Amino acid sequence: MIAGRLSRYFGGRFLSALLSIFIGGFCLVALIDYIELVRRSSDAPNSSALISAAISLTRIPQLMEILMPFAVLVGAMMCYLNLSRRLELVIARAAGVSAWQFITPALFVAFMFGVFATTAYNPGAAYLKEQSKRLEVKYIGGSQQTSLQSTGGGFWISQKNAAGQAIINAVTSSDQGVQLGGVTVLIYDHENHFRERIEAKAATLTGGFWRLQGVQRYTLNEPPIISPEYMLATNLTVEQVRESFATPDTVSFWNLPFFIEKAERAGLAAAGYRLQYQKLLSRPALLVTMVLVAAAFSLRFFRFGGVQNMVLCGVTTGFVLYVLSKITDDLSKAELLHPIAAAWLPIVIGTLTGLLPLLYQEDG
Repeated sequence: MIAGRLSRYFGGRFLSALLSIFIGGFCLVALIDYIELVRRSSDAPNSSALISAAISLTRIPQLMEILMPFAVLVGAMMCYLNLSRRLELVIARAAGVSAWQFITPALFVAFMFGVFATTAYNPGAAYLKEQSKRLEVKYIGGSQQTSLQSTGGGFWISQKNAAGQAIINAVTSSDQGVQLGGVTVLIYDHENHFRERIEAKAATLTGGFWRLQGVQRYTLNEPPIISPEYMLATNLTVEQVRESFATPDTVSFWNLPFFIEKAERAGLAAAGYRLQYQKLLSRPALLVTMVLVAAAFSLRFFRFGGVQNMVLCGVTTGFVLYVLSKITDDLSKAELLHPIAAAWLPIVIGTLTGLLPLLYQEDG
């Protein structure tokens, strides 16, 4: 009975610390992103403070997925340091409660939080990210490159048909590449001679055509032609467009198997989708790893001193694991490392990093 109450108490303390860090980080990131978006969209005629707030709030949930492991790490460290500072851990140990007994509730809470983040939070965040892209294309017109969009010239794709070759560049992409914003099309003939440049505010892929809106056409030795709409023929399929324009992090966890199957049937690389799927599957284990790392560096009693150095080591370890995960992600996307290994290798290393010091400290 007492052990059950202690487990619920320690689990509740960790959950409250985790939620406070996560919500605080959400508000801070939203404020920074909103200020930056207002600055970047100040010249857009259809933009307003309310529209900028809507765009920012709908894309922040996905950004918080990246910061979620850090929220668990910092929340766990804050929880255990507060328990130690208030001598609650000392009393628990004096009552015969081992460190594993007050770590286990946090491990369970972190695992369930990871399951919720994968199965419910991720689909919602992916949907909201698509909505933010649509709002941005509609009200800002894709003329501004935001901090959360692709850099290095936006999105590119090339197509060939009976008329020649067309190179399409878009500043923004939504609906998995079916809708584009800030579009520029360079058209060449079969002998690679430049024929025409088309600029459009938006483009939509519809049944063998790109429907361009707000079009300005520039040809050699002729004045520009302005038209509200222009149909550009294409032989690209939705799967091919998605492979070029869609990013795996905008696809819901439940839809990733479908995207993987479609990409493979079309003969396209699905490494990015496979990696994202494995990363989402491994997220509960990743959050459990963060609790182990936090416990290894924050269970030291205040009276022993050196708490600041231990906290710094814990934060540094979390950052190193993040860098390692980015390296394995890049290797997997380049098809140099299997997606399963890329997703689980940082977790295995992090688990050993947190588990071995705990075994040494608690079990000698």
